[in-house]
Amino acid sequence: MTATTSNTTSQSNADLASTAHLMTRIGDQLASQLSLVSLNGTRRPAPPAPALVLVAHGSRDPRALATVRTLMDRVREQRPGLSVHLGHIELNEPLLPDTLAALGDREAVLVPLLLSRGYHVKRDIPEMAADSAVRARVAAPLGPHPLLVETLHARLVEAGWRTRMDAETRRTSAVVLAAAGSRDPESRVDTGRTAHLLAERLGVPVVPAYATTAAPTVPDAVAALAARGRPRVAVASCFTAPGRFATECAQAAPWIASAPLGTHPAMASLVLHRYDQAMATPAATKERSLATA
Repeated sequence: MTATTSNTTSQSNADLASTAHLMTRIGDQLASQLSLVSLNGTRRPAPPAPALVLVAHGSRDPRALATVRTLMDRVREQRPGLSVHLGHIELNEPLLPDTLAALGDREAVLVPLLLSRGYHVKRDIPEMAADSAVRARVAAPLGPHPLLVETLHARLVEAGWRTRMDAETRRTSAVVLAAAGSRDPESRVDTGRTAHLLAERLGVPVVPAYATTAAPTVPDAVAALAARGRPRVAVASCFTAPGRFATECAQAAPWIASAPLGTHPAMASLVLHRYDQAMATPAATKERSLATA
Protein backbone atom coordinates (compact mmCIF):
# COMPACT_ATOMS: atom_id res chain seq x y z
CA MET A 1 0.00 0.00 0.00
CA THR A 2 1.33 3.40 -0.96
CA ALA A 3 1.63 6.30 1.49
CA THR A 4 -1.11 8.13 -0.43
CA THR A 5 -3.51 5.19 -0.08
CA SER A 6 -2.70 4.87 3.64
CA ASN A 7 -3.35 8.57 4.24
CA THR A 8 -6.64 8.38 2.34
CA THR A 9 -7.77 5.39 4.39
CA SER A 10 -6.85 7.12 7.67
CA GLN A 11 -8.75 10.23 6.63
CA SER A 12 -11.80 8.14 5.71
CA ASN A 13 -11.72 6.40 9.10
CA ALA A 14 -11.44 9.74 10.87
CA ASP A 15 -14.39 11.10 8.88
CA LEU A 16 -16.48 8.03 9.77
CA ALA A 17 -15.58 8.37 13.46
CA SER A 18 -16.48 12.06 13.40
CA THR A 19 -19.79 11.30 11.67
CA ALA A 20 -20.59 8.57 14.19
CA HIS A 21 -19.85 10.91 17.07
CA LEU A 22 -22.08 13.59 15.54
CA MET A 23 -24.93 11.11 15.03
CA THR A 24 -24.60 9.95 18.65
CA ARG A 25 -24.87 13.52 19.91
CA ILE A 26 -27.91 14.17 17.72
CA GLY A 27 -29.50 10.97 19.01
CA ASP A 28 -28.84 11.90 22.61
CA GLN A 29 -30.32 15.37 22.15
CA LEU A 30 -33.36 13.96 20.36
CA ALA A 31 -33.92 11.40 23.13
CA SER A 32 -33.65 14.15 25.72
CA GLN A 33 -36.27 16.25 23.93
CA LEU A 34 -38.60 13.28 23.36
CA SER A 35 -38.44 12.43 27.06
CA LEU A 36 -40.26 15.71 27.72
CA VAL A 37 -43.18 14.72 25.47
CA SER A 38 -45.90 12.30 26.59
CA LEU A 39 -47.47 9.62 24.35
CA ASN A 40 -50.40 11.86 23.44
CA GLY A 41 -48.02 14.54 22.16
CA THR A 42 -48.33 17.00 25.04
CA ARG A 43 -45.23 18.31 26.76
CA ARG A 44 -44.48 16.71 30.11
CA PRO A 45 -43.96 19.16 33.00
CA ALA A 46 -40.33 19.72 33.90
CA PRO A 47 -39.21 17.95 37.06
CA PRO A 48 -39.18 20.19 40.15
CA ALA A 49 -35.94 21.88 41.08
CA PRO A 50 -34.11 20.41 44.06
CA ALA A 51 -35.25 21.83 47.37
CA LEU A 52 -33.17 24.48 49.07
CA VAL A 53 -32.52 23.81 52.75
CA LEU A 54 -31.22 26.71 54.80
CA VAL A 55 -29.01 25.30 57.55
CA ALA A 56 -28.82 27.61 60.55
CA HIS A 57 -26.69 27.02 63.63
CA GLY A 58 -29.42 27.67 66.17
CA SER A 59 -29.51 30.03 69.15
CA ARG A 60 -31.25 30.46 72.49
CA ASP A 61 -31.95 34.05 71.50
CA PRO A 62 -35.50 34.12 70.06
CA ARG A 63 -34.49 36.92 67.69
CA ALA A 64 -32.24 34.49 65.83
CA LEU A 65 -35.06 32.17 64.81
CA ALA A 66 -37.25 35.09 63.77
CA THR A 67 -34.41 36.50 61.67
CA VAL A 68 -33.70 33.22 59.91
CA ARG A 69 -37.37 32.69 59.13
CA THR A 70 -37.61 36.17 57.63
CA LEU A 71 -34.48 35.52 55.56
CA MET A 72 -36.16 32.35 54.29
CA ASP A 73 -39.13 34.47 53.19
CA ARG A 74 -36.75 36.84 51.35
CA VAL A 75 -35.24 33.88 49.50
CA ARG A 76 -38.71 32.73 48.45
CA GLU A 77 -39.54 36.23 47.23
CA GLN A 78 -36.44 36.27 45.03
CA ARG A 79 -37.02 32.77 43.64
CA PRO A 80 -40.80 32.12 43.48
CA GLY A 81 -41.70 28.48 43.10
CA LEU A 82 -38.53 27.16 44.71
CA SER A 83 -39.14 24.79 47.61
CA VAL A 84 -37.32 26.38 50.57
CA HIS A 85 -36.93 24.73 53.98
CA LEU A 86 -35.12 25.38 57.25
CA GLY A 87 -33.12 23.09 59.51
CA HIS A 88 -30.95 23.82 62.56
CA ILE A 89 -27.75 22.14 63.68
CA GLU A 90 -28.78 22.53 67.32
CA LEU A 91 -30.84 24.50 69.86
CA ASN A 92 -33.82 25.34 67.61
CA GLU A 93 -36.51 23.40 65.80
CA PRO A 94 -36.80 22.15 63.21
CA LEU A 95 -33.51 20.32 63.58
CA LEU A 96 -31.78 19.50 60.31
CA PRO A 97 -32.28 15.70 60.55
CA ASP A 98 -36.04 16.24 60.98
CA THR A 99 -36.19 18.58 57.99
CA LEU A 100 -34.30 16.07 55.84
CA ALA A 101 -36.52 13.20 57.01
CA ALA A 102 -39.59 15.14 55.88
CA LEU A 103 -38.07 15.53 52.40
CA GLY A 104 -37.81 11.77 51.92
CA ASP A 105 -35.55 10.86 49.00
CA ARG A 106 -35.88 14.18 47.18
CA GLU A 107 -32.94 16.07 45.76
CA ALA A 108 -31.90 19.00 47.93
CA VAL A 109 -29.15 21.58 48.23
CA LEU A 110 -28.12 22.39 51.79
CA VAL A 111 -26.92 25.98 52.13
CA PRO A 112 -25.16 26.68 55.44
CA LEU A 113 -26.01 30.05 56.95
CA LEU A 114 -22.44 30.10 58.19
CA LEU A 115 -19.82 32.64 57.18
CA SER A 116 -16.68 30.53 56.85
CA ARG A 117 -15.51 26.96 56.62
CA GLY A 118 -15.24 24.97 59.83
CA TYR A 119 -16.37 21.84 61.64
CA HIS A 120 -20.08 22.39 61.04
CA VAL A 121 -19.61 22.84 57.29
CA LYS A 122 -17.06 20.06 56.88
CA ARG A 123 -18.42 17.42 59.26
CA ASP A 124 -21.75 18.06 60.98
CA ILE A 125 -23.86 19.03 57.98
CA PRO A 126 -22.47 16.40 55.55
CA GLU A 127 -22.86 13.66 58.18
CA MET A 128 -26.48 14.62 58.88
CA ALA A 129 -27.15 14.60 55.15
CA ALA A 130 -25.46 11.21 54.73
CA ASP A 131 -27.67 9.73 57.46
CA SER A 132 -30.82 10.79 55.58
CA ALA A 133 -32.47 9.49 52.42
CA VAL A 134 -32.15 12.89 50.74
CA ARG A 135 -30.03 13.09 47.61
CA ALA A 136 -28.09 16.02 48.97
CA ARG A 137 -25.46 18.48 47.89
CA VAL A 138 -23.86 20.70 50.53
CA ALA A 139 -23.15 24.20 49.28
CA ALA A 140 -20.26 26.40 50.33
CA PRO A 141 -20.67 28.68 53.35
CA LEU A 142 -21.77 32.24 52.70
CA GLY A 143 -18.34 33.75 53.16
CA PRO A 144 -16.11 35.04 51.83
CA HIS A 145 -18.03 36.70 49.01
CA PRO A 146 -18.61 40.24 47.67
CA LEU A 147 -22.34 39.99 48.52
CA LEU A 148 -21.40 39.34 52.14
CA VAL A 149 -19.17 42.42 52.07
CA GLU A 150 -22.03 44.40 50.52
CA THR A 151 -24.18 43.51 53.52
CA LEU A 152 -21.42 44.30 56.04
CA HIS A 153 -20.92 47.71 54.40
CA ALA A 154 -24.65 48.46 54.42
CA ARG A 155 -24.96 47.57 58.11
CA LEU A 156 -22.00 49.80 59.01
CA VAL A 157 -23.53 52.73 57.12
CA GLU A 158 -26.82 52.16 58.95
CA ALA A 159 -24.90 52.31 62.25
CA GLY A 160 -23.32 55.66 61.39
CA TRP A 161 -20.27 54.93 59.26
CA ARG A 162 -19.64 57.87 56.94
CA THR A 163 -18.98 56.93 53.34
CA ARG A 164 -17.09 60.21 52.84
CA MET A 165 -14.31 61.13 55.26
CA ASP A 166 -11.65 63.77 55.32
CA ALA A 167 -8.03 62.61 55.39
CA GLU A 168 -7.61 63.03 59.15
CA THR A 169 -10.75 61.06 59.98
CA ARG A 170 -9.74 58.27 57.66
CA ARG A 171 -6.25 58.17 59.14
CA THR A 172 -7.62 57.58 62.65
CA SER A 173 -10.43 55.17 61.68
CA ALA A 174 -10.51 51.39 61.48
CA VAL A 175 -12.92 48.44 61.71
CA VAL A 176 -12.88 45.25 63.72
CA LEU A 177 -14.63 42.41 61.89
CA ALA A 178 -16.24 40.41 64.70
CA ALA A 179 -16.79 36.73 63.87
CA ALA A 180 -17.69 33.65 65.88
CA GLY A 181 -14.31 31.93 65.78
CA SER A 182 -13.20 28.38 65.05
CA ARG A 183 -10.22 26.09 65.62
CA ASP A 184 -10.21 25.28 61.91
CA PRO A 185 -7.41 27.24 60.20
CA GLU A 186 -9.48 27.50 57.01
CA SER A 187 -12.12 29.38 58.96
CA ARG A 188 -9.51 32.01 59.84
CA VAL A 189 -8.46 32.17 56.19
CA ASP A 190 -12.06 32.83 55.13
CA THR A 191 -12.62 35.49 57.79
CA GLY A 192 -9.34 37.13 56.84
CA ARG A 193 -10.41 37.22 53.22
CA THR A 194 -13.71 38.85 54.16
CA ALA A 195 -11.81 41.44 56.22
CA HIS A 196 -9.54 42.16 53.25
CA LEU A 197 -12.50 42.66 50.90
CA LEU A 198 -14.20 44.96 53.41
CA ALA A 199 -10.99 46.98 53.87
CA GLU A 200 -10.82 47.49 50.11
CA ARG A 201 -14.41 48.70 50.15
CA LEU A 202 -13.97 51.09 53.12
CA GLY A 203 -10.44 52.32 52.52
CA VAL A 204 -9.38 51.75 56.15
CA PRO A 205 -7.78 48.80 57.99
CA VAL A 206 -10.13 45.96 58.93
CA VAL A 207 -8.89 43.52 61.56
CA PRO A 208 -10.56 40.12 62.11
CA ALA A 209 -11.42 39.30 65.73
CA TYR A 210 -13.37 36.53 67.38
CA ALA A 211 -16.00 35.95 70.02
CA THR A 212 -14.60 32.59 71.07
CA THR A 213 -11.96 29.93 70.38
CA ALA A 214 -9.65 32.01 68.15
CA ALA A 215 -7.58 35.13 68.78
CA PRO A 216 -7.56 38.08 68.92
CA THR A 217 -10.71 38.92 70.84
CA VAL A 218 -12.64 42.03 69.87
CA PRO A 219 -11.36 44.06 72.89
CA ASP A 220 -7.78 43.03 72.08
CA ALA A 221 -8.17 44.05 68.43
CA VAL A 222 -9.68 47.40 69.46
CA ALA A 223 -6.77 48.05 71.84
CA ALA A 224 -4.19 47.11 69.21
CA LEU A 225 -5.73 49.52 66.69
CA ALA A 226 -5.78 52.32 69.27
CA ALA A 227 -2.10 51.70 69.95
CA ARG A 228 -1.47 52.14 66.23
CA GLY A 229 -3.11 55.57 66.29
CA ARG A 230 -6.57 54.51 65.19
CA PRO A 231 -8.91 55.14 68.15
CA ARG A 232 -12.02 55.62 65.99
CA VAL A 233 -12.92 51.95 65.72
CA ALA A 234 -16.20 50.48 64.48
CA VAL A 235 -17.18 46.87 65.07
CA ALA A 236 -18.70 45.11 62.04
CA SER A 237 -20.91 42.25 63.18
CA CYS A 238 -20.14 39.22 61.01
CA PHE A 239 -22.99 37.14 62.39
CA THR A 240 -26.03 35.92 60.50
CA ALA A 241 -28.49 36.73 63.28
CA PRO A 242 -28.67 38.29 66.74
CA GLY A 243 -27.36 36.22 69.64
CA ARG A 244 -24.98 36.20 72.59
CA PHE A 245 -21.80 36.48 70.54
CA ALA A 246 -23.10 39.37 68.46
CA THR A 247 -24.27 41.20 71.58
CA GLU A 248 -20.97 40.75 73.44
CA CYS A 249 -18.91 41.89 70.46
CA ALA A 250 -21.06 44.98 69.96
CA GLN A 251 -20.63 45.93 73.62
CA ALA A 252 -16.86 46.04 73.08
CA ALA A 253 -17.12 48.73 70.41
CA PRO A 254 -15.57 52.06 71.43
CA TRP A 255 -17.55 53.89 68.76
CA ILE A 256 -20.27 52.26 66.61
CA ALA A 257 -21.26 48.64 66.13
CA SER A 258 -23.28 47.38 63.18
CA ALA A 259 -26.24 45.05 63.43
CA PRO A 260 -25.95 41.40 62.40
CA LEU A 261 -26.31 40.64 58.70
CA GLY A 262 -29.87 39.40 59.09
CA THR A 263 -32.37 39.82 56.29
CA HIS A 264 -30.56 42.26 54.00
CA PRO A 265 -31.55 41.57 50.35
CA ALA A 266 -27.92 40.79 49.48
CA MET A 267 -28.02 37.91 51.98
CA ALA A 268 -30.95 36.31 50.18
CA SER A 269 -29.14 36.79 46.88
CA LEU A 270 -26.04 35.17 48.36
CA VAL A 271 -28.03 32.16 49.56
CA LEU A 272 -29.42 31.66 46.06
CA HIS A 273 -25.97 32.14 44.55
CA ARG A 274 -24.59 29.33 46.72
CA TYR A 275 -27.58 27.16 45.73
CA ASP A 276 -26.94 27.79 42.03
CA GLN A 277 -23.21 27.11 42.48
CA ALA A 278 -23.94 23.75 44.07
CA MET A 279 -26.42 22.90 41.31
CA ALA A 280 -23.78 23.64 38.68
CA THR A 281 -21.33 21.20 40.29
CA PRO A 282 -21.70 17.67 38.86
CA ALA A 283 -22.54 15.10 41.51
CA ALA A 284 -23.01 11.61 40.13
CA THR A 285 -23.66 10.11 43.55
CA LYS A 286 -24.66 11.31 46.96
CA GLU A 287 -21.32 10.23 48.37
CA ARG A 288 -19.38 12.21 45.78
CA SER A 289 -21.52 15.30 46.36
CA LEU A 290 -20.93 15.24 50.12
CA ALA A 291 -17.23 14.50 49.78
CA THR A 292 -16.62 17.50 47.53
CA ALA A 293 -18.85 19.99 49.33
